[in-house]
Amino acid sequence: GNYEAMMTDSAEKRAMDSKSLTDREGAKADMTAELEGSEGDKASASKELMVLEQYMTALHAECDWLLQYFEVRKQARADEVDSLGKAKAVLSGADFSLIQRNARARKFLHH
Repeated sequence: GNYEAMMTDSAEKRAMDSKSLTDREGAKADMTAELEGSEGDKASASKELMVLEQYMTALHAECDWLLQYFEVRKQARADEVDSLGKAKAVLSGADFSLIQRNARARKFLHH
């Protein structure tokens, strides 16, 4: 009786140990798969971060250029608007006599 009980307990313990081992191996496989997935996500996020950093560098350079030449471009636009205003005035005949007088003065100076 005592020996049989001990053998039964022993068999149950082995079955539980075996199940526990199987459960642990399954948990390990799940964690390994999760780790591989996380490593893939990390690699993907790292690539995305690199692309974003390159984009930020390009934007920074563009902003620096825009700031550096802002006054030059602003003056060029003001000059262009001024020239267009004068051209419009000429085309509408407003300063035609003044332009003729300047042209005559230039001819006179060139002779």
